[in-house]
Amino acid sequence: MLVHFPVALILVAGFMELAKLRSFQSNLRTGTNWLIYIGAVSAVLAAGLGLFLANTGTYSGETFEWHQWSGISTAVFGAITALVLLQIMKHDKKGLIPIYRTSLLLTVLSIFMAGHFGGSLTHGQDYLLSTTPWAPQDENLAEIAGGVSSAEFDFASFSTASDSLTTEQQVNLNLAVRTIFAHHCFQCHGSDKTEGELRLDQKDMVFKGGESGQVILPGDSEHSELLRRVSLPPGHKEAMPGKGKPLGEKDIAIIKLWIDKGAPWPDNIKGIFPNAPLEPRKPELPAVVAGMENPVDRLVNAYFKKNGIQWQKPVDDRTYIRRVYFDLIGLPPTDQEIKSFVADGNSDKREKLVNSLLAKDREYATHWTTFWNDLLRNDYSGTGYITGGRFNISDWLFKSLQTNKPYKQFAMELLDPTEESKGFIKGIAWRGAVNSSQTTAMQAAQNVSQALLGVNLKCASCHDSFVSDWKLDDAYAFANIFSEEQLEINRCDIPTGKMADTRILWPELGTISKTGTVKEKSKELSQLLTQPENGRLYRTLVNRIWAQLMGRGIVSPTDEMDKKPWSADLLDWMAVNFVEEGYDIKKLLYLITTSKTYQQPSIGLEDQSAINAPNFVFRGILKKKLTAEQFSDALSTVVSPVYTIDALKYNPLADPKAYMDASSFVRAALVQNDPFLTALGRPSRENVISVREGHVTLLQAMELTNGTKLNETLIQGAKKWLAQYKDPNELTQAIYGQTLGRKPSADELKIANKLFEGKLEEGSVQELLWAIVLLPEFQFIE
Repeated sequence: MLVHFPVALILVAGFMELAKLRSFQSNLRTGTNWLIYIGAVSAVLAAGLGLFLANTGTYSGETFEWHQWSGISTAVFGAITALVLLQIMKHDKKGLIPIYRTSLLLTVLSIFMAGHFGGSLTHGQDYLLSTTPWAPQDENLAEIAGGVSSAEFDFASFSTASDSLTTEQQVNLNLAVRTIFAHHCFQCHGSDKTEGELRLDQKDMVFKGGESGQVILPGDSEHSELLRRVSLPPGHKEAMPGKGKPLGEKDIAIIKLWIDKGAPWPDNIKGIFPNAPLEPRKPELPAVVAGMENPVDRLVNAYFKKNGIQWQKPVDDRTYIRRVYFDLIGLPPTDQEIKSFVADGNSDKREKLVNSLLAKDREYATHWTTFWNDLLRNDYSGTGYITGGRFNISDWLFKSLQTNKPYKQFAMELLDPTEESKGFIKGIAWRGAVNSSQTTAMQAAQNVSQALLGVNLKCASCHDSFVSDWKLDDAYAFANIFSEEQLEINRCDIPTGKMADTRILWPELGTISKTGTVKEKSKELSQLLTQPENGRLYRTLVNRIWAQLMGRGIVSPTDEMDKKPWSADLLDWMAVNFVEEGYDIKKLLYLITTSKTYQQPSIGLEDQSAINAPNFVFRGILKKKLTAEQFSDALSTVVSPVYTIDALKYNPLADPKAYMDASSFVRAALVQNDPFLTALGRPSRENVISVREGHVTLLQAMELTNGTKLNETLIQGAKKWLAQYKDPNELTQAIYGQTLGRKPSADELKIANKLFEGKLEEGSVQELLWAIVLLPEFQFIE
């Protein structure tokens, strides 16, 4: 009664106060006052009882800590509210009314927080949704957590005549049992709450048992207390689980089978979440089929056959040249380049086109600078530069791309940095006090793991991850590599008194000196992580490049490389081939862009959320929206320069002009971010960004209809076109040819002629240019 008393009283008082907000003295005043006085006293008592209960040791973990502190804050703010209200009523201090109402609001918010976290402790993290009609059913739970569902479990694969199991059978059986534990037992026997001193989330604790002894006797399910408890009928006082749905017959049968088979728990599996293999693998290529000589096509053809997918006719020359121009150098082809390519009768013209584009070193480097700036958190301005707590790697990055530096060397120079490339590891030294998960050493661990290895350590930097098997110890051990002093592990920003180990995420790749300097440890790290045996590094890079070209990675999201690829054979083969070809990114780009797979017609997704669906089926390249930089450069090419040489004064490149190509404008990749580029999707780069959002936003729509930058560009563009053409028909033909690479249709020509009414004016030309650059045909890569 005491625990829940303040909830009802103070919440009702809050609503009553809100109802008479305009008049402090009202007919509800007396009732409101008494509710607050009694509620505040009971809130203090409830907090005291909560602290008493906490000392029993049943509860622990982050959820418990949030519940505890929100309960204490309810008591504190409740007491403050009552005391301030008492002063107002006794001494008529109306000037305190705003303070009283603010304190009351904070009390109500604290109650909501305490109630939510209390519900999570008592009924599980999913208590708000678990009983709703749209709650996930049992057969779908494994897909959410990454485990093996009971519905999918194959009993037939386990021989009842033999106690011995293969390694694969041990893994599958163990994952199935741990998935059951995760969804039915962790709310009472996990890190947040440990009833009866029994925890079922860690191997040693499972076999240790609880306050009454062992609950699992390997090989003897008949005398195992755990199986007896879960087999009891619902409602029995000893039945487990005590809350929520009881285990189904198949769940119980799986646990029984597991115990009878010796309760296997192989040490080589981390948890119930999927973990991609570390070592490289090069599957055998399928046999060559006519027209499918490219290894990518041979592997995709096998995938298509397996999934009953038909190959489509390759895109026409106009579509292909525009697609490959934007993908490789970030610029649209000119009208004349399109006409020449279409007229070329050579069968290998597409291969020659790709080679010619990859040979444009400066244009290639400028375009791919955008991708690497996003991924490596490199920018020309922003957080950290004012205080000198951030270093750019722009010069190093551009030169590395321009010279096509082998990716192994590229990665080694990021991990064991030179003065020019140290900005990636150094991260951002934030101003003022920061929490333990944002120190520069922890940022380095997070950046390296996410950008280079496709691992998200952000959750594990604060506590054991809820979405992967990575633990707090793992994150701190990796961060220790980048720290001169040994780090103390902080859990949810609270020091634990335990000092972190020093190791890489996969110790099987090698060990790191625990007493070396950061420079010494970084050198060791660069050698260990870039060795060919680390298939993870090269699969991650190949997957990112594939996603940039095809609109979706073989694994998606690209920062979660433990997700299941739609074709493991394709990803693994390309990763090993990438290493064998000398870590050459341009060769990888050539391999993909000359494949029939890349030349398939683009596909549009009505629901963008489907792009990361685990049941995604690859059917071809996805339609892609031009990036902010591509769109800006396309405008500069066909309308008028969006950025001029003056924009480079904010660029930290040593000699910006040396990085410009022969064009008469400055490429958007080289300029400081501004509202125009931000509206079109360029991120702030304070976080690692591997894939930009592909959908059109309201901010973009507003910028393209009312923005100053586009308007100024169209004004200058209209003047340029008017200076070249005097005939409306010729001007319309030329604009369509240059912007869209085709002639205007009869309807389009009719609309343009109506717009001009036989004479050319700046305003009319602006309208035509504006209408064309807003077309999906201009803004998307087909």
